[in-house]
Amino acid sequence: MRVVFVHGACVRDGSWWWHLAAAALREHGVGSVAPALPSCGEGDRPAGPHGPGLPEDVAAVRAALAEGDEPTVVVAHSYGGIVASEAAAGVEAVRHLVYVSSYLPEPGESLSTFGAEVPPPFLDFDPDGGTFGARPELFAETFAQDCPPRIVRDAAARLARQTLAVTRQPVGAAAWHDVPTTYVVCAEDRGTPVAAQRGFSLRADRAVEMAAGHHPFLSRPRAVADLVAGLC
Repeated sequence: MRVVFVHGACVRDGSWWWHLAAAALREHGVGSVAPALPSCGEGDRPAGPHGPGLPEDVAAVRAALAEGDEPTVVVAHSYGGIVASEAAAGVEAVRHLVYVSSYLPEPGESLSTFGAEVPPPFLDFDPDGGTFGARPELFAETFAQDCPPRIVRDAAARLARQTLAVTRQPVGAAAWHDVPTTYVVCAEDRGTPVAAQRGFSLRADRAVEMAAGHHPFLSRPRAVADLVAGLC
């Protein structure tokens, strides 16, 4: 059994975001990978009006899933749920989906489907430049209030601009209709509204609630790893 992690929006270096949970999973004898998402500028093209978007992110995750036929658990965070829902569709090796403080879309839905009329203050949108990102000055209090200071510092250094088009590009499939799914509600999240998370969790087969902020795999990595290992 292996795990494929899918990181959220506006960050780079996916393997870093999951490194604490990945280390705890190795103690269970479970390996993992965290593919890069091109829309976050992690490929050979920069984010922007002509940059890679959701289709490229989906292709990157599907490529990781296709690397072998070993039974796989996909763990997606935040925007990563949009990507994983389509990327995992029809992949026989995928045995379980885990959505962490994540969007859980139906086919035809996109990030903008779930957005508020007024953009949240912790995000910065640049329509002319074709990108959006998290405001560095609000990152700690919004997304990492329960993380150790060193983790907050290292996480903030990995913020990235992302192609704005991903907010409007709809998913073409929803793997969670066909694969057992667990939703992790992060009850202290200041980024993804908790009420929205609980609504998404109703679409899943099972819901688990953690007393954690937006990144429980950084603040409570062993709890996340134990949950995932229990599905392997």
